[in-house]
Amino acid sequence: MLRLIKRLLERNAYTIAVFFTLFITFISLVSLKGMTQIKMENSDKLGHFLAYFLLSLSWFSALKNKFNNNLIIILLISYGIIIEVLQEVLTVHRQADFKDVLANSMGVILAYLLYQKINIKHIG
Repeated sequence: MLRLIKRLLERNAYTIAVFFTLFITFISLVSLKGMTQIKMENSDKLGHFLAYFLLSLSWFSALKNKFNNNLIIILLISYGIIIEVLQEVLTVHRQADFKDVLANSMGVILAYLLYQKINIKHIG
């Protein structure tokens, strides 16, 4: 059963990565008025971190052995910065936040470190 799930994930890795990217773009640019929100200082930073952590893992898996991981890291961090700029420029309900960029970037970097560790264990 686990092998079947693994094969399905591997075959659909690119689709999953594109889905995560589109989902993050959508949720970053739409108004979330009316949605229940946690009222803790900087609580959304954990959400940013987790979103970019999962996004990064999905792209590292989808593009495994096709691109240099450093390029993927640069593109993912750039994507996070672009989304923040778009929030400031295109929306009236969102604003750019440097702490969000930091949380996004930390998610990307930690995902890369975990991905590398998993790949080294898998190979060795």
